[in-house]
Amino acid sequence: MNPQAYIVGAYEHPTRKAPDSSVAQLHAEAAKGALEDAGLRLEDVDGYLCAGDAPGLGPLNMIDYIGIKPRYIDSTDTGGSSYLVHVAHAAQAIAAGHCNIALITLAGRPRSEGSSGLVPRNWGENLPDAPFETPFTSVTVNSYAMAAMRHRYEFGTTLEQMAWVKVAASHHAQHNPQAMLRNVVTVQEVMDSPMISDPLRRLDCCVVSDGGGALLVTRAEVARSLKRPLVKVIGAGEAVKGPEGGYFDLTFSAGRWSGQRAFEQAGVKASDIQYASIYDSFTITVIMQLEDLGFCAKGDGGRFVADGNLIAGVGKLPVNTDGGGLCNNHPANRGGITKVIEAVRQLRGEAHPAVQVANCRLALAHGTGGTLSGRHAGATLIMERE
Repeated sequence: MNPQAYIVGAYEHPTRKAPDSSVAQLHAEAAKGALEDAGLRLEDVDGYLCAGDAPGLGPLNMIDYIGIKPRYIDSTDTGGSSYLVHVAHAAQAIAAGHCNIALITLAGRPRSEGSSGLVPRNWGENLPDAPFETPFTSVTVNSYAMAAMRHRYEFGTTLEQMAWVKVAASHHAQHNPQAMLRNVVTVQEVMDSPMISDPLRRLDCCVVSDGGGALLVTRAEVARSLKRPLVKVIGAGEAVKGPEGGYFDLTFSAGRWSGQRAFEQAGVKASDIQYASIYDSFTITVIMQLEDLGFCAKGDGGRFVADGNLIAGVGKLPVNTDGGGLCNNHPANRGGITKVIEAVRQLRGEAHPAVQVANCRLALAHGTGGTLSGRHAGATLIMERE
């Protein structure tokens, strides 16, 4: 089923630390912001989607708290890629006649709660595969460091090349007043930052922030009745990659499959994309996903990102022009929704003038949920300005 729905509302919560707010409150504030952005009312919403960041039983609790009466709900949780999956599922629900206006919300308080990627992951006792990993006390950062180390071994990816991903993010973040880290950094400063998990330095890692965001997805008739630029979802793909009992190639991600499916559905190719929002939990995440999505050959990601190639107005492919998870924000330990929000800004021509892609008509957003060296999901969206 071709999704062909429209994103009419996009809102990024401005907070980066909310010690006195509840997660539910942040969800509701994000919902309000998206509705105001679209010019819609709360009573217009008849579909609602959220993931595991929502309190309690997700939709069951949040629907009453926000004050909506949806006839379609979805609580799919694939970590940081959940919100791209939600856009695709909302589009499919709209195409099937299950709803007309779907609200998607994300919120979290990991910064206020002292969360970090340095705590051993506890997947629970009832999962079939995770207990085999638990004795090794895997943490988020060393899971990504394993993928980075393997990529370096297989393809000769250098620390300098990885650092360029952070440098590009910092060049964009300097223009974002809400970004947590606004100082432009150099390759050498990234490489000189403290080692966290070899080969990842502190500046190779994303920020930890509170906050959230929301999106509104509608059918064409609703979108065309609003006084907003038309941003159409023309392609979507999702995929899961697991450890496969140990027969596992660390050099590629699920984006290899989700991207291919999205491009096929959209009828475009990577070289057509003018702007890309790529999940950037760590610098290596961007390098691998650029390869898997077809922007460069496998193993060439390091060379592709080097020398400012991701910087708007300088390089070939502007990436994460809001500063991304590396500099701007990473709410609820899940940054996928922010990838869609910045892509919508670019397509509307509403990004900061210093990073706005001229006449941006085709954009891609890609999210990763889980860890690259273990089980994870990839979700890809392709959007166009109609």
